Amino acid sequence: MRIISGKYAKRNLFTLKSNKTRPTSDKVKESLFNSLGQFFEGGAVLDLYAGSGALGIEAVSRGYSDATLVDINYAACDIIRKNVALTKEESRFSVYKMSSNAALKFLAEKGKKFDLIFLDPPYAKQRIAKDMQKMWQLDLLNENAIVVAETDDDTELGEISDFELIKEHHLGKTIVRIYRKEN
Repeated sequence: MRIISGKYAKRNLFTLKSNKTRPTSDKVKESLFNSLGQFFEGGAVLDLYAGSGALGIEAVSRGYSDATLVDINYAACDIIRKNVALTKEESRFSVYKMSSNAALKFLAEKGKKFDLIFLDPPYAKQRIAKDMQKMWQLDLLNENAIVVAETDDDTELGEISDFELIKEHHLGKTIVRIYRKEN
């Protein structure tokens, strides 16, 4: 797995050797960023189930200002820190070892707001709709914030209030849904 484009392009990333994580493949990542736009001018990113940190690091590589990377797994957080170190710009990243629920409350207390959010929880624990509603309630989303939700092809999310589904991509057994916060 590697950083595909931007400032940190072609750097190989460390991954967690575990069946508890599913790193987003380079193919899915490339398709996702092609849908979002190739490059960006600032903004804050949240990856709530960061795993290796690849999505948040890719977003910053392509022009987002900073990324908050959260994972509940100690080993995953160690991998994320190693991958962040590869950027040589550690100050642009915050890494937290905590549950998604605790992280959302913590980030709200700090007054954080995000423009791009990645939600890719382990498939057995689909929390996407709950996380999106909690982000809305805690006022963690900037105007026109984008939420990218990655699931397997068996998971139906249905309609999620306060969000508009703007794109859906089927990539093999993976479905990537892109939502925009409704104002």
